[in-house]
Formats: sequence, structure tokens, C-alpha cells
Amino acid sequence: MEQVLSSVQVVFEYIVEWAILLCEVIGVAVIVVTAIKGVIIWLKRDPHVKLEIAEGIATALTFKMGGELLRSVVVREWSELLILGAIIVLRALMTLMIHFEIKSERRTLGDLPDKPEEKQGKKIIRL
Repeated sequence: MEQVLSSVQVVFEYIVEWAILLCEVIGVAVIVVTAIKGVIIWLKRDPHVKLEIAEGIATALTFKMGGELLRSVVVREWSELLILGAIIVLRALMTLMIHFEIKSERRTLGDLPDKPEEKQGKKIIRL
């Protein structure tokens, strides 16, 4: 029975390592594609360039954070867990800042209404 559990654990760790690698590779690919797309949009002088780059980085960070969360499954020591926790917290903070920046840029460009009532498409008549 112990040998079966050991075999299952080895297979599980193998699957998790490949999933981590896949998430990391997708995150890097999204960053590279976003950078190329950002340069092209910048050369066209499109005012939405900051928005496009921020959205791409937010998507890439989501994949990278997914890889970090998967990495937490195979952590063996407390020191590794602390480092992993710090990385996750930093990436979460970066994601929040980027989403705030996206919202602010959309408001600047007029793509997002300023008031929540306008978001739902309702006109409010105030007396």
C-alpha cells in the first residue's frame, strides 16, 4: 500500500510541475505578445495603448499567479512557503494596481462612465 501511495505522489508531483510550467509559459507568452502589440499600437499613435498594455499585463499576472498557487501544492519547507506567500502577495498587489490603472485610463478615454448609475444605462433625473 505504501508503494502505491508513493507512486501516486510521484505522478501527482509530475502533473503539478507540468501545470506550473504551462501556466508560467502562457504568462510569459502573453507578456511578449502584449509588448509587441503595444509597440504596434504606439507606432499608430492610438490613445488606447496604455489600456491595451495594462490589460495584457493583468492577464499575464493572472497566469503567473496561477503557477505560484500550483507551486504551493508541492512546498516542503516553511521557508519555501514564506517566500511563495510573499510572491503571491506582491503579484496580487500588482494586479490590483493595474486594474485600478485600467479603470482610471478607461475613464480618461471616456470608455467607462464616472457614475455607477450610468453604467447600467439608466438616466437618473434629479430634482
